[in-house]
Amino acid sequence: MALVQVNFFSGALMKITTFHMILPNDAPPEMIMENKNYERPMKTLYLLHGFSGNTIDWMMGSLVQEMALKYNLAIVMPSGDNSFYLNGRGTGYAYETFTGVELVGYCRKTFGLSDKKEDTYIGGLSMGGFGAIHTGLKYPETFGKMFGLSSALIVNEIKGMKHGMKNDIADYDYYERTFGNLDELGTSENNPEYLVSERRKKGEIIQPIFMACGTEDFLLNENHGFRDFLVKEGVNVTFMESPGIHDWKFWNEYLEPAVQWLLGMEIKCRKQ
Repeated sequence: MALVQVNFFSGALMKITTFHMILPNDAPPEMIMENKNYERPMKTLYLLHGFSGNTIDWMMGSLVQEMALKYNLAIVMPSGDNSFYLNGRGTGYAYETFTGVELVGYCRKTFGLSDKKEDTYIGGLSMGGFGAIHTGLKYPETFGKMFGLSSALIVNEIKGMKHGMKNDIADYDYYERTFGNLDELGTSENNPEYLVSERRKKGEIIQPIFMACGTEDFLLNENHGFRDFLVKEGVNVTFMESPGIHDWKFWNEYLEPAVQWLLGMEIKCRKQ
């Protein structure tokens, strides 16, 4: 298994940026013997960190290397800074374009990863869960499935926020710079619910979505709300919850179930 750090120039971000990638391309035969995941080509998961995180969060906090090797899965972990993986205002803040277009194209070209949507997934935790769901919805031609763990689906909380207001995470200026005009967020492409509604109006089938959140997580209501919205819209959503807070203990409980779900496998040995 190879651990790769890549520093390359991003036109979307107008800077040298870094991502890490795990490639299970050199596993000893005895480690993968009778592993059916190696009877098919390698698939790819773009895995997004949370607010205040960076490219090594998943490697430090989770079992991501084990998941890559066990499931023959290339895992790409970019830096989204505190962008919510959206295209912010001004030059050099096109994080949505970077994540959903530029990074995918670069990895496919450089590392020979599959260019098929059915082999390409996106997932994340907290802010990265929002980013994964939003990016997956925005680029259905690229991502076949998406998942979010404890996703920061905060659009309905911050829309209409006024100058001088703030919450426990950030202030109006940050949210306005990141999400755009907060008075218009209900009908903005930065709003995952709006993306779903607009795609459904066109008769499009939304890709399957997996969500998990702890019952003591401060984002539980937001996750319930988005789940209920998806059900109302007829979207194929799998939702799991169990006791837990916003921490690595919970995310490690659901990373493997999320990967199993992505691969169309039976979800085993986890809480529901």
